[in-house]
Amino acid sequence: MRRSSKLPKDSNQLAAEIVRLSTEEPPQSIKLYLAKIGRKGGLKGGKARAMKLSGEKRSEIASKAATARWTKQRSAD
Repeated sequence: MRRSSKLPKDSNQLAAEIVRLSTEEPPQSIKLYLAKIGRKGGLKGGKARAMKLSGEKRSEIASKAATARWTKQRSAD
């Protein structure tokens, strides 16, 4: 991003300007675009991953998840 004004030379003012620039809200159009592409990836991610995995590998992952759930539940009692 180009700026018409130069950044301050004083280190404290420069630090304040950097913080201000990094915490500014992005324009609404950018936020909407990023939300849209994030949702698109999230909607297809699990299905695409399942299609790539073999049945044996899916079963292995499911068993590991079930073991983790049961272990977590027992330790809470």
